[in-house]
Amino acid sequence: MRFITQPGPPIADRIQWVEARGRAFTFTMEQGVPLLEAARRGFAAHGFAGGVLDIKRGALGPFAYVMPALSKTPDHAAFYSDTYRPAGVTQLTTGTMTLGIRDGAPFFHCHALWTDEGGRAGGGHILPEETIVAEPFEVEAFGLDGTIFAAEPDPETGFKLFGPVAAAPSGATTDRRAFALRLRPNQDFAGCLEAFCRSHGIHEARIRGGVGSTIGARFEDGAIVAPFATELTIAAGRITRGESGLEAVLDIALVDYTGALAQGRLVRGDNPVLMTMELVLEIVA
Repeated sequence: MRFITQPGPPIADRIQWVEARGRAFTFTMEQGVPLLEAARRGFAAHGFAGGVLDIKRGALGPFAYVMPALSKTPDHAAFYSDTYRPAGVTQLTTGTMTLGIRDGAPFFHCHALWTDEGGRAGGGHILPEETIVAEPFEVEAFGLDGTIFAAEPDPETGFKLFGPVAAAPSGATTDRRAFALRLRPNQDFAGCLEAFCRSHGIHEARIRGGVGSTIGARFEDGAIVAPFATELTIAAGRITRGESGLEAVLDIALVDYTGALAQGRLVRGDNPVLMTMELVLEIVA
């Protein structure tokens, strides 16, 4: 399996996880409000400090983002590009967001694909500080109670990354058992989720959110993304019973460091995590 050496030593626990309670709901991002604040308000209105959300459409402007890039120093295995700020209104086509905290304040990690006002398709990592909701749009959210994603220094990758940590219950209304996860580098995406579910007695789950990166990508239809640095969003995902036992079904969209886009269903067993993968498992059975 493909492997990228990280600047720091691997951490023994390859999955960071917290069991929690959660609930799915929808809300509308408010026009004219910074995207981070619009997300915070939407979760807070339902009693949650954070969680994950899925974006199927949306209009942003002003809009700022970065793409994956090669690192210019040995401090990181890969890095970010310069900041891009397309003119006009950018239309999101698919995306996922993790809403948590960084340095004690709300923060998000969001990967998406979009079309800019000039008709150019693109994708990458949306910057919370500079992005505004241009038109109202609805999102599907999953709020978490008993855990929150917190950005903390990660000595293995050299980045400050989101991972779930325990949090005091807020008293929000919940109706589902859930696990908040962060997968560490150089382990197969699907295989890691399948092993986790087997070890925790999970027979069926829906994947909520899903923001991270893989070392290139291999798809079921035979398509290959060769450039190793990607930014990935899970368009749809589930853990289900298959002929060989538990199977992770992962439909994703990504951009690689050359700016090329790819979408499809990942092959199980041949898609290792590059830097991180954060998501929520909503337990069905």
